[in-house]
Amino acid sequence: MIRTPLEFRHLQTLLALRDTGNLSRAAQWLYLTQSALSHQLKALENHFEAPLFIRKSSPLTFTAAGKRLLKLAETIVPAVEEAHRDLTRLAAGTGGSLRIAVECHTCFDWLMPAMDIFRQHWPEVELDIVSGFHTDPIGLLHQDRADLAIVAEADPTEAMHYSPLFRFQIVGLLANHHPLTERNVLEANDFRDETLISYPVPDDMLDIVRQVLKPAGIAPKRRTSELTVAILQLVASRRGIAALPWWAVAAYLERRYVSARPIVAQQGTFLAGELYAAVSPTLSTQPYMREFVSIMRETSLVHLPAIELL
Repeated sequence: MIRTPLEFRHLQTLLALRDTGNLSRAAQWLYLTQSALSHQLKALENHFEAPLFIRKSSPLTFTAAGKRLLKLAETIVPAVEEAHRDLTRLAAGTGGSLRIAVECHTCFDWLMPAMDIFRQHWPEVELDIVSGFHTDPIGLLHQDRADLAIVAEADPTEAMHYSPLFRFQIVGLLANHHPLTERNVLEANDFRDETLISYPVPDDMLDIVRQVLKPAGIAPKRRTSELTVAILQLVASRRGIAALPWWAVAAYLERRYVSARPIVAQQGTFLAGELYAAVSPTLSTQPYMREFVSIMRETSLVHLPAIELL
């Protein structure tokens, strides 16, 4: 019998590297520090006396040895995970519903791929999105009109179980020749004489208002639009400025449709938002619910640039 240090966790690591493209994001995926992940990979390389990937390649490129282990991982890991789900179904029964409510206009870019993956793993669970944008998704959970809510804050006063998803940077968006593009960063006072273009939601749901403008006592003129692309068109036309998640507008920034600047928030940090999955304590123990939360975290890390898992 061959004695090998190769373990299931090593195969999971190889898949994480494949899907995320770099050590830093793979470490987040695996709940490891980057140094711990590097040590794990180095131990494998020492045993097999061969490098597994090309250092400083971007995205990460596997060597021949790495590709051989990756091929093994692509066979073994899905088979083990499928067996685990089958055993879970036998123990806990099958079926259920997963109705999702969101208070985030830009969530669907990563939520839809997560739902597609979940359907493949749990076809017997009825998956649906509660139609429309909801200013009180937690209320829908209490009313049994939704099973999971994507929210921006974990409210300890609500009798809900909150699973952290990720943190993301929110940037100020300007027309390319706007005078404020001369600045490296935007501060609260820069919004004073501008028109703030945002989604039509209450102020306490807008991070730019809650974290930056309200503490500074600044209330700029307002204009709203339901659509991200419409907000960007208004910004590009010099009708105002906006503050949106960087990952939601990255494609437009690459095409130089508008310009972006970091926004200074409280204590001198850059403005950022967070997302959580809220479910009832009872549903939070369901295996399919736990896996859906895990899939959302993994999918967001793969699909969204410049985010940090919580």
